[in-house]
Amino acid sequence: MTDAAPMKAAELFDLTGEVALVTGASSGLGKRFARVLAANGAAVALVARRRDRLEELAKEIVAGGGRAIAIGADVGDAEQMKAAFNAAEAALGVVTILVNNAGIARASTMIKDDVQSWRETMEINVEAVRANAVEAAQRMIKAGKGGSIINLASILSFGVGRSNGAYSVSKAAVMQLTKVFGFEFARYGIRANALAPGYFSTEMNADWLAGGGAEMMKHIPMRRFGSEANSTARCCCSQRRAESYHRRDLCR
Repeated sequence: MTDAAPMKAAELFDLTGEVALVTGASSGLGKRFARVLAANGAAVALVARRRDRLEELAKEIVAGGGRAIAIGADVGDAEQMKAAFNAAEAALGVVTILVNNAGIARASTMIKDDVQSWRETMEINVEAVRANAVEAAQRMIKAGKGGSIINLASILSFGVGRSNGAYSVSKAAVMQLTKVFGFEFARYGIRANALAPGYFSTEMNADWLAGGGAEMMKHIPMRRFGSEANSTARCCCSQRRAESYHRRDLCR
């Protein structure tokens, strides 16, 4: 048996010929992931409710020499997401990279018994992740293609904090879902990985972190929050060709 030729960094992250669908791509980490995937050669389907923002991002990617389309859809609506996959496939080809990034956080405690917030959180953070992953995997299998599913978990997949019980439970479920996907989809050449970021400053939480961030930062060893740019390597590592035998990893 001969050793494989060493791969250069550019080859490790080359996504030429891949088609990525990123949910929650209108802002924050989702927007960043979409830019990075496109910059490394993937055609990108941008999915979120705010289509106007997606259109701006798509124009930016195309102007930079990439391929992207904007698809307005609510990840909590199964029919809208099926239509989103159909639109992506018609314009770009079969989706081979799914980034399940969209999610919500509702501040509430269990003792308040806020059933509505609980159901909304589980619908978007768990059920939509499951449905999108299954949809993507079924389409890859039908097309005879392998691929990668990247789910956004959280540091709170492994702990809890104030007023985020439902969110913590949902993100713990995402971790277990990812393990199941990795186990079941591996035979089809489909990998499943989860990213569990700590506290990152994004458009969605920047004001909140600015308010109580100083106190929270004292408990972070590096004494700072992550930036959107810090998430780039983890996203690329989770689907790169060199990782084709790693079927269900966790990246914190």
